Amino acid sequence: MGILAGFMLPHPPLIIPEIGKGEEQKIHNTTQACQQAAREIAALRPDTIVLLSPHQTMYADYFHISPGRNARGDFGQFGAKQVCLEVSYDTEFVTYLGGLAGSRNLHAGTLGEREKKLDHGTMVPLYFVNQYYTEYSLVRIGLSGFPLTAHYRLGQCIREVSEILGRKTVIIASGDLSHRLKEDGPYGYRKEGPEYDARIMDVMGRGAFGELLEFPEDFCETAAECGHRSFTILAGAFDGIRPEVQRLSYEGPFGVGYGVCTYHARKTDELPSREENRNFLEQFEAREKERLRIQQEKEDDYVKLARHTIETYLCTGKRPSVPEGLPEELYSRRAGAFVSLKEDGKLRGCIGTIRAVRNSLAEEIICNAVSACSEDPRFPPVEQWEAQRLTISVDVLGDTERISSPRELDVERYGVIVTKGSRRGLLLPNLEGVDTVEQQIAIAKQKAGIKEHETVELERFEVVRHY
Repeated sequence: MGILAGFMLPHPPLIIPEIGKGEEQKIHNTTQACQQAAREIAALRPDTIVLLSPHQTMYADYFHISPGRNARGDFGQFGAKQVCLEVSYDTEFVTYLGGLAGSRNLHAGTLGEREKKLDHGTMVPLYFVNQYYTEYSLVRIGLSGFPLTAHYRLGQCIREVSEILGRKTVIIASGDLSHRLKEDGPYGYRKEGPEYDARIMDVMGRGAFGELLEFPEDFCETAAECGHRSFTILAGAFDGIRPEVQRLSYEGPFGVGYGVCTYHARKTDELPSREENRNFLEQFEAREKERLRIQQEKEDDYVKLARHTIETYLCTGKRPSVPEGLPEELYSRRAGAFVSLKEDGKLRGCIGTIRAVRNSLAEEIICNAVSACSEDPRFPPVEQWEAQRLTISVDVLGDTERISSPRELDVERYGVIVTKGSRRGLLLPNLEGVDTVEQQIAIAKQKAGIKEHETVELERFEVVRHY
């Protein structure tokens, strides 16, 4: 057996009549599409449904798979406690998946459950499925802060487990699209909202799954989408397979995009044949490897020093000494510096000093490079296999100066430091997704634990960014 089909389904609670109370009629096409998808699932009679939910327990460095034998949930938080669901979990599938993912350097398993009750990202799609078919076991998986490539690889593991166990398996990628389609929507309007929805519906409507990996992280974040990682896991389950694709609907009347697409892998009992030109992850990583090779050849001495430091530390566990042959400034100058790491376009670590605390700029970069790869509290330590995947930049800070007004800031030219008592936050200039001074100050406040309405002292500084 194996993957029979995949379904891209939204999860607006108001689509449930007891919640919508008539408002669901405004997304009638979405309702009809969800019902059609549910009928198709019932016709397949799967043993197991793997459901990927953005509202399940989520960790930055772990894929959480729901443990136990069963779970239930209701829509009480949406005023319809009488609408409830109960599911049985495929415990064997869960065990195999956690083990296989671990063997592929993917941190996944049943640890750390925060809430046993089913989330609405799970219940809304199953509300429709259960109208037509209930003879399935469920595997419920949360998303993570890992790069998109890791989500794709988890999808590959899901397919492999379904084949090992001989399960007839259906995947439901639960996820809404942008939440920024209208000014009166839940997150207001951003032009990236409709841009994201048009692009994702084109990609998913064509089954061009490789293009999912090419969406910039900052673009997805600005668009306030919630389903992209779900869709990418689904894509991984179809790696090498050309499914029959049908785009059923797209609507967004409430400022949130809802898209429904279906993907059928086969109509016989034989496993679908693999197509080499649909090995999208392999192709993407080959392109990335070449891009990184060219990029690393162009790195200047500051970035090469940071890279040498990280690679040495990951191999030996020790911080290297300052090497010979560097530009004179790195030996003679003292300055604050930030070392930033990205992997697959996503921030992987960033640590720095506002002012010099070491005897030379070279030492400043070495110390902060080690901290960026091992001590950033937002991320797990970088592992040795990741080193060659990193994009590294080094920001050398100029002197700071007090300013009296945000009008003296420029997000492209100046970084900002906000201070309230002993709390202090910094944000570098010219960052992707930070377009206004207001955003810059708000993020710096958030980093310092300063409330949005609190007044702060402002400082600005210029940087020289090295790539």
